[in-house]
Amino acid sequence: MSIYATPIATLNGQPNALAAADGKVTLLVNVASKCGLTPQYEQLEGLQKTYGDRGFTVVGVPCNQFLGQEPGTSEEIATFCSTTYGVTFPLTEKIDVNGENQHPLYASLTPVADAEGEKGDIRWNFEKFLIGRDGAVIARFHPKTSPDDGVITSAIESAL
Repeated sequence: MSIYATPIATLNGQPNALAAADGKVTLLVNVASKCGLTPQYEQLEGLQKTYGDRGFTVVGVPCNQFLGQEPGTSEEIATFCSTTYGVTFPLTEKIDVNGENQHPLYASLTPVADAEGEKGDIRWNFEKFLIGRDGAVIARFHPKTSPDDGVITSAIESAL
């Protein structure tokens, strides 16, 4: 099944948050507003601006499972992202990416290994998954890998 068919709401509660990404190359990222890696929002927005008109999008997936670093409401998250980092890419509802209440989206993503062979649970905020136009996972990237790292931009360019 295509990742794009997975039911998940937008940050403001609209259904089918991934429908607009269907047919695009997508970088799915679990995000948080109060994390040491939060400045990656700037590079994620840079990717959106660089590749957005070529059939690419970033999709941020807020999660509060890592030391409570995304405690805000949907409105607070949206305001933080837009005012602090000028985020224009879509954000989904806040979900669990690991554990007993793991969202089905992440149940389908976490079996994929990254370049080091790590698979399974999401390790921290800002773990990234590159999804192809067909909805299949192309690659998984470590949370500390900067969104503008050549390994990610090369993978995006190859997928486009």
